[in-house]
Amino acid sequence: MMKKTQPAVLAKMKNTPSLQKSTLLRVVTTAFISVGLGLSLCANAYHEGNSIQQASNDTQMETAPTLATLTNYQENVPFMYSSGLPDAAHFSLLKEKGLTHVIDLIPGDRSSEILTTSELGLDYFNVPVDWEGPTLANFLNYAAFMQSVDVSKDKVLTHCKLNWRGAAFTYLYRINVLGENEQNAKKDLMAIWHPNPTWYAFMSDVITHYNALNNSQVAMSFDAALPEQG
Repeated sequence: MMKKTQPAVLAKMKNTPSLQKSTLLRVVTTAFISVGLGLSLCANAYHEGNSIQQASNDTQMETAPTLATLTNYQENVPFMYSSGLPDAAHFSLLKEKGLTHVIDLIPGDRSSEILTTSELGLDYFNVPVDWEGPTLANFLNYAAFMQSVDVSKDKVLTHCKLNWRGAAFTYLYRINVLGENEQNAKKDLMAIWHPNPTWYAFMSDVITHYNALNNSQVAMSFDAALPEQG
């Protein structure tokens, strides 16, 4: 008899208001949980996407080229810069600073730099200076080009590989042609390197030439670096 009456009892219970209310509550609760999970997943996806984008932006900022990465870069006087070998990004940054002329002291095939500077609209000039044998003629060639520059509006970069040649040439130009105080010019030179006997002899020749030309008495206030002992 119980087996026959049980379905009827259950049917009555299902039709009671309390059971209907309980069922409705479970449905609504389940729906809110589903919506909440969906919003949480969306929020996590948003934050992950933003984190990835931020990390990408931070990496780009860290790797963005700056003049701080240009070897031995100096701003010697308002219209004269010097440095080691720049890459294309460095040339672009210097162009933004107003660079108009480039003097390259490196010998050999310079076609890549000629192309880069040409694309940027920079005036390029090469004075191939042998590291083991710099000459007075090298410097006079350099000085002739420098004197064609309009110092009121142009800016010139003198560069080599490490700015050792460049630092010597800019030092010599400043004290012999611009008439700058030797002690001031020496600070920039010594910040880069201390000339060895070969370069010291070359620099003495240049100074002697200009002293005779200008009836001046310019002199270096330092001696040549001692040769390295093997």
